[in-house]
Amino acid sequence: MKHITILYPEGQRNLSTIACIVGAVEVFARADDYWQHRGNPKKYQVAVAAMTTDESYIKGLISLKTDCSLPEIKKTDLIIIPSAMPDVPTDVSQSMLDWIIAQYKTGAEVASMCSGAFILADTGILDGKTCATHWSLANAFRERFPMVNLQSDKLITDENGIYTNGGAYSFLNLVLYLVEKYYDRSTAIHCSKIFQIELDRNSQSAFAIFTGQKMHDDDMVHQVQAYIEENLGQKISMSDLSSRFASGRRNFDRRFIKATGNTPLEYAQRVKVESAKKALESTRKTVNEVMYEVGYSDVKAFREVFRKITGVSPLAYKLKYNKESASA
Repeated sequence: MKHITILYPEGQRNLSTIACIVGAVEVFARADDYWQHRGNPKKYQVAVAAMTTDESYIKGLISLKTDCSLPEIKKTDLIIIPSAMPDVPTDVSQSMLDWIIAQYKTGAEVASMCSGAFILADTGILDGKTCATHWSLANAFRERFPMVNLQSDKLITDENGIYTNGGAYSFLNLVLYLVEKYYDRSTAIHCSKIFQIELDRNSQSAFAIFTGQKMHDDDMVHQVQAYIEENLGQKISMSDLSSRFASGRRNFDRRFIKATGNTPLEYAQRVKVESAKKALESTRKTVNEVMYEVGYSDVKAFREVFRKITGVSPLAYKLKYNKESASA
């Protein structure tokens, strides 16, 4: 029988941490019950562990008692790091990080859920590898871990025995992915039906909300961002834009990328698509009407940019998120 360890990270616990732990424990329990019901021996033992077994209430609402302390676990096959609080990085003990590193080096696989990717990246074993985390944390993650290849549109990544997933309750999709990997497809389908979790989701792009990358101190780039947002319905030439702000095109692009992580063209596209998403969600306007409002005149080009950023077509997005339109 193999072993799964679900971490309870000290100092970074929040309600999402509890949700990830409880959800993973319940799905794996159901998977193992189904596995045994089909005549197989029990396959995995799951333990929730922290460096200490102290209990603490979260928001005065709930506490979780661990099964054991990490030092008691000498060998595990899979480590799951739940969602945590990435803005409090110093509160995860070096002892926990060292334990994860040692287990990985001796053959354990590691999975992180949502912002748990920050803890995983703190170990250094993500350097040079792909990773996903909540889309809202992408910029902070890239700044802190430049050696990690963050795929902010991905829902799940799988590389060299390391699994990561996107944000919030999409951790359930990662759990199903692991169930299929550790049991089989039939068991994953059974759990999908029991818990009503959609199988085989692979992108979180449609859920991302683009708020603009404004956390920088380049005044010229701030002015460019404001100009793009104020002239949403216009087709903006990037060459004209750099000239407007008295900057050579190469230097203009370089400064913009350094400040925002996007080229000026990518930024303009994301601003336009975010505006289009809001219109598709909340109005009865047609896709073409929305397209013209955000400065596109070529249907094919608009569809391609929209799909590249959201993972779905404008019409599919409208049908999914606009209840009034879908019932019309």
